Amino acid sequence: MATAEKTKKKKFRGVVHVLPERCKGCRFCVEFCPTGAITMSDGFNSRGFHYPEFTYPEKCTGCELCGMYCPDFAIYGYREKIGEGE
Repeated sequence: MATAEKTKKKKFRGVVHVLPERCKGCRFCVEFCPTGAITMSDGFNSRGFHYPEFTYPEKCTGCELCGMYCPDFAIYGYREKIGEGE
């Protein structure tokens, strides 16, 4: 039975979208991401702040904590259904 559970395919994947120009570099999204899927970019937005990047999509569960903690609505996450052919 344990083998059958291990071979189960994921039905959903997490997706994160970043709006760099809204970000003020507070890092809340990075700090509160339970899986470490988000990191801070080396780049800057037009206001001079580092912004987050969705660096490790395979780690994302779509929990939406990144968006819940963002005070500037610069990032949001969600769960996306995985198609049958994937």
